[in-house]
Amino acid sequence: MKHRKSVLKLNRTSAHRKAMFRNMVTSLFKHSSIKTTEAKAKGLRKIADKMITLAKRGDLHARRQALAVIREKDVVHALFEEVAEKFNSRQGGYTRITKLGPRKGDVAPMVQIELITD
Repeated sequence: MKHRKSVLKLNRTSAHRKAMFRNMVTSLFKHSSIKTTEAKAKGLRKIADKMITLAKRGDLHARRQALAVIREKDVVHALFEEVAEKFNSRQGGYTRITKLGPRKGDVAPMVQIELITD
């Protein structure tokens, strides 16, 4: 049973998983769309939505919390200036996951995760 287990471990150590999701969320906000496996995208969605919520708050403490996860200052600046105003009226659901089919090598289910641009 999977009751009360909210962390996707993805067969990695906690340090590797933390670094991987930091890199992925930075790439997502830098390029606004990335291609990855379905399990990684579902874990990334949680972190990306949290970063957008911090950006919508917009104060100094929220900026410092975002810098603790996203280490590139220009990406955080773009997140707080452009992405926050784009999602200002939206209450949640900032990302979209689109299935692309299996990967050729190991038949892993691939998806594209992107920021919603309505």
